[in-house]
Amino acid sequence: MPAIPGALREWARAHGAPLFAATIRDRPSDFQVAENLGFEFSGSGEHDYLWVQKTAANTDWVARQLSGHARVRPADVGYAGMKDRHAITRQWFSVPGRGVADWASFGADGVEILDVRRHHRKLRRGAHTSNAFRIALRTPDVSRMRQPVDERLASIAARGVPNYFGPQRFGHKGANLDLAQRLFAGARLRRDKRSIAISAARSALFNQILSARVADGSWECILPGELVNLDGSGSVFRAAEIDETIERRAAELDLHPTGTLWGLRREISHGDVAALEHDATEASADLRVGLEGLGIKAAHRPLRLRVSDLSWDIEEDALWLDFTLPAGGFATAVLRELAAT
Repeated sequence: MPAIPGALREWARAHGAPLFAATIRDRPSDFQVAENLGFEFSGSGEHDYLWVQKTAANTDWVARQLSGHARVRPADVGYAGMKDRHAITRQWFSVPGRGVADWASFGADGVEILDVRRHHRKLRRGAHTSNAFRIALRTPDVSRMRQPVDERLASIAARGVPNYFGPQRFGHKGANLDLAQRLFAGARLRRDKRSIAISAARSALFNQILSARVADGSWECILPGELVNLDGSGSVFRAAEIDETIERRAAELDLHPTGTLWGLRREISHGDVAALEHDATEASADLRVGLEGLGIKAAHRPLRLRVSDLSWDIEEDALWLDFTLPAGGFATAVLRELAAT
């Protein structure tokens, strides 16, 4: 059975239908992201850490410009995560070289180095703890909708949102899922393309599981036998018994139910949860088989995404949102609970 294009399917919403249609990324300044690493620099070592602001530029392209300036291999340049191209973003890059490079003379279109620090190890993918967003949703007469907007955003702040992978994970019109189908059929892909294909397949299956949990109302509830995530960490444990403490911590957004990132399973959900996940992904059984055939190990991702430091301001034709998400969270998961974009 063919895979469901994850970028196109209307996954279930938790907070109700969109309140309005809006335009995002009308200009780069409408979508701003700042990365939070969450650790202190050593002040010495083999790597320059560069605090870079980029405008309408791809993260990988910026990394290549930095490597060329420092005369090191592109693979030697580190960054914690890919940031949106059609935006103004601030993120850290690490470049080896023991301070030899003259960063004051660096120049690239849309790229500005704001700060330089020293640290003893390379910046790795996923090393950041969170991202802070400032986003404009542009729509006529949004100022007339203040009450429903206030109510919806207050609900999002209190309950969080379903932790969907965003459409960028799947490529234009689900092209990355087509790539996964080719990989599972035996095509040989470059290492980066192979990683993109596997990630898209796992993300599509996860979104199907999450959509089913949103539809039945259990995305906020910890069910017996499932693996539970501790908020703000990669830590998971099995909820063998649901007691008052577990329920209270879930209500406080300290604990979250999880869904499977598909692969060969060592840690699996039990009973009804396992059956729910199987049924939710049956339409894409070929993706399950393909991932298992490659020997990919299963993992788990929280079903719920806490939206921290949420504030908003309404102008005549724009709603400005400020919020922070943990690493791996997609801003589109927040926006889709408010507006159709």
